[in-house]
Amino acid sequence: MRKPVYLDYAATTPVAPEVATRMAQCLTLEGNFANPASRSHVYGWQAEELVEEARAQVAQLINADPREIVWTSGATEANNLALKGIAESYRAAHPQGGHIVVSAIEHKAVLDPVAWLEHQGFSVTRLVPTPEGIVTGDALTAALRADTFLVSIMQVNNELGCINDIQSLAAICNARDILFHCDAAQSAGKIAIDVRALNVDLLSLSAHKFYGPKGVGALYVKRAANVKLSAQIHGGGHERGMRSGTLATHQLVGMGEAAKLAQAHLVADAERINALRDHLWQAIASLPGVTRNGSSSACVSGILNVAFGNADGEMLLLSLRELAISSGSACNSASMSPSYVLKAIGLSDAAAQASLRFSIGRYTTAEEIEFAIEHLRSVISKLQKA
Repeated sequence: MRKPVYLDYAATTPVAPEVATRMAQCLTLEGNFANPASRSHVYGWQAEELVEEARAQVAQLINADPREIVWTSGATEANNLALKGIAESYRAAHPQGGHIVVSAIEHKAVLDPVAWLEHQGFSVTRLVPTPEGIVTGDALTAALRADTFLVSIMQVNNELGCINDIQSLAAICNARDILFHCDAAQSAGKIAIDVRALNVDLLSLSAHKFYGPKGVGALYVKRAANVKLSAQIHGGGHERGMRSGTLATHQLVGMGEAAKLAQAHLVADAERINALRDHLWQAIASLPGVTRNGSSSACVSGILNVAFGNADGEMLLLSLRELAISSGSACNSASMSPSYVLKAIGLSDAAAQASLRFSIGRYTTAEEIEFAIEHLRSVISKLQKA
């Protein structure tokens, strides 16, 4: 049986073969399997050396100091550590709480923690983006208050692919001594990131979004006196007291290798993937009732979100069984409700439910895109005749 063409790279990417090879070397007795915290023998020293090499590779991907990289289990934990960690530290000096600003189209890994913080007495403002899915500086400025202490805006939206101008948004916060966190899970490895130029205080990463393993990520924590995090996981004081837990050498080595490869392939991958994405869109844009969701200019190369007129979204997705695609974020795929991201940019329930996300990656071929185009045309034609 022929497997569907995989066009869901925004949900997860396959582990690069080079990454899998490096990881396998850290699992068995013959490899570097030891606990990196074991400082009394050579096994531990070798594991620690690999972990620190990986830390440096991840730091290099975003132009950070390796000492600013804190290992986590993924971007979800990194976001929780950033948001809850800063909020808890802030409350220690301000018992009355304070104000947090996020966008309404953040990933649930940001929206759910701030909703939890709201229940703990913090005030939260959720910014509505433009119809193109962009958070503007004017909207952010208008939302800030005297007690605003933290802003969290994603760099690339996971459903639309639109890119926010993080540098200008962070500058607004820097001028007011407000900490700025950025969820970069969908941008790392796809566009160049320089945390020095962006001047963000915290930035979340996820390995499995750029051909690394699942279950590992990192939080960039700027080395500055005003960036104080309260740990959310206790037990051993690992990661300079910010995140306890035995480090999984193979996972970290995998993330480091994936970061190294992402940096090496950054320009070539983006150019090739962008060409494939544009070809797909140009080939289906003329289909009746088809429109593109989100910005077509400020958009990461691999993501294309399309509304198929008044089509029944569930029937459309089921009919396109030769393609592995999604109707939105993988975290919300079990829900039959229309995407909150698409609703936030002004789509009706019907249009949101008739929208699909195609996401292209490093291993997508031109032949697969041609197959996807023909399959889409065939299915849409049949549904319109039905």
